Amino acid sequence: MTVEGDPLLLRDPRAMLDETLRAWGGDDDLWVFGYASLIWRPEFDAEEQRSAAVHGWHRALRMRSRINRGTPQRPGLVFALVSGGSCRGLVYRIDRRRAPDELERLWQREMPTGVYDPRWVPCRTALGPVRALAFTLDRASPAHTGELSDEQLLDILRHASGRYGSTLDYLLETAASLRRCGIRDREIERIEKLALALR
Repeated sequence: MTVEGDPLLLRDPRAMLDETLRAWGGDDDLWVFGYASLIWRPEFDAEEQRSAAVHGWHRALRMRSRINRGTPQRPGLVFALVSGGSCRGLVYRIDRRRAPDELERLWQREMPTGVYDPRWVPCRTALGPVRALAFTLDRASPAHTGELSDEQLLDILRHASGRYGSTLDYLLETAASLRRCGIRDREIERIEKLALALR
């Protein structure tokens, strides 16, 4: 495992992409499960979008971000899909002819250092089940923070910022996008209330 932005612990993102493409196979359209920023900034054109639920995984603000929402000196946080519980989000269907190119672009954004574990997860939708690519995080990864106190969270929300902006903005944008989609996440709502006190 690696920490985002730590070249000494770098996994090979290209090899991970090649393995993901092999597992997909290319015969059918590609589905991608979005649970945080992929809801409000997917950056790819999807043929179809559906509300979806994944069981056995939950959304958690538990991944250190040393590039996108923080720095090596002051890491921020981003959401990851961590084992246990369940998660509601969106699934996107990408035409199989465009999928390899779209996946390359998605990899540059989500997997510059190979920090996530790409995984194919079964998703329940109103129109039936789909198998979708999801970006998960192993609890044993150095990038996984474990439990954080509210004081630790607030310190990060006050100070951490990276190439895509602050951890605070990322949290608030994710909370707002979930509301727009009619998705309740009580832990995000709780952290959002703490964060709004900072403004």
